[in-house]
Amino acid sequence: MRPNEKYGLERQTERKHWLLRFKSGCKAIYTDKRKGIVVVVYLILALLLWLFRVRIFHMQGTDIFSVTNREALQRLFPVCVIGGLFFLVAALGTPFRAKEIYANLIRVGLSNHAGESPLLLAKYKDRKNPRIAILEFEANGIPKTEWEDKQAKIEAALNVHVVKVTEGASKRRILLYTVSALSALPGKLYWKDGYLSKESFVLVLGESLTGRETVNLAQIPHILLGGSTGSGKSVLLKLLLMQCVKKGAIVYIADFKGGVDFPAVWHETCRIVTDEKGLVDTLTRIVDELERRKQVLRSAECANIDGYARKTGKGLPRLIFACDEVAEVLDKTGLTKESKELVARIESKLSVIARQGRAFGIHLILATQRPDATILSGQIRNNIDCRICGRADNVLSQIILDNTNAADQIPKDAQGRFILGDGTVFQGYLFDEQETFGGRSYD
Repeated sequence: MRPNEKYGLERQTERKHWLLRFKSGCKAIYTDKRKGIVVVVYLILALLLWLFRVRIFHMQGTDIFSVTNREALQRLFPVCVIGGLFFLVAALGTPFRAKEIYANLIRVGLSNHAGESPLLLAKYKDRKNPRIAILEFEANGIPKTEWEDKQAKIEAALNVHVVKVTEGASKRRILLYTVSALSALPGKLYWKDGYLSKESFVLVLGESLTGRETVNLAQIPHILLGGSTGSGKSVLLKLLLMQCVKKGAIVYIADFKGGVDFPAVWHETCRIVTDEKGLVDTLTRIVDELERRKQVLRSAECANIDGYARKTGKGLPRLIFACDEVAEVLDKTGLTKESKELVARIESKLSVIARQGRAFGIHLILATQRPDATILSGQIRNNIDCRICGRADNVLSQIILDNTNAADQIPKDAQGRFILGDGTVFQGYLFDEQETFGGRSYD
């Protein structure tokens, strides 16, 4: 680009920036009474200056100098007032440290081919979560994908944690959802019974930088958990199952480690399966129950069990099938023909539940640490919308999340730290199994 072309582009960009600031200022005056008062005071002062202009500027005389000054003031004063009002409104539309932020983004390489950085237009609190500050930028031709690729650099430049990057009203606007850099996830979080959600079937996962993270099984019926050994995956699985039990669900657990990971309290509250034949029988009963419920809902002309409960006053308990290591169940490597047929039957039953379970209150919570894409069929994976991954390598992260975010964003020594499919990082809760269940038995 030639120097004169670059200079012309810079002037054009500067004019555009002033206009954007003015528009932001108009919006700020409309939404912020204090800024509106500033403008009103300015206009009142301008009016007083105009009314008492002769006395204030000592132009009462009839000499040519006084007459010339009065004439010049008569013509220039309205222009100055309008120009001053424009710059005042533009200043009110300029967020604090906007110029510093502009320069810092250039320093970390977030700029277009002309060397222009995004322009900060506004900063405001998120209505849904006051812990989040939203920074609204004029992107200056920098696409959302580049913001996401350089997220770590942007966080360093702005000294914030970026929770989410979205487009605004148009692709020219980028919204950064941020929290203070002083905020950090603790290494450990302990569960309290008061955290149990009172909403129908909302399960609490843990705490993110923006607050408590949950998943609603009534809307997102199945969960896939991934994580390497020691990542805290089994603890999170137990946390979810404990909440299911407390909410009155019937919980089935497939544990092919002999049940050692689930002490006696779980055997009192859940139905534990430890071998393939028992698993086939259990899944067969669950699928049979699914078909029964299908007939019940069809007869009642209801779309799901919540609608059925509202219409008839009769509740159907939710059924949860969980597996702590699904690879131990579905891996066909080295099996005999008979064993492979057994695994195929298990896979078929899981597929039916994954496809049809939502409306009938039957849910899957599957966990794995084996980075093998052949373990879970595409038909099962594609019907599991809630994906959660702890510490993992690129392969396992790709299998669980369809990206490498877990490998990139979860520290290698982190325990109980997880990331959701939408990029939200959270710390899961630790809980004492005996204390949490309180010795109670559940039917």
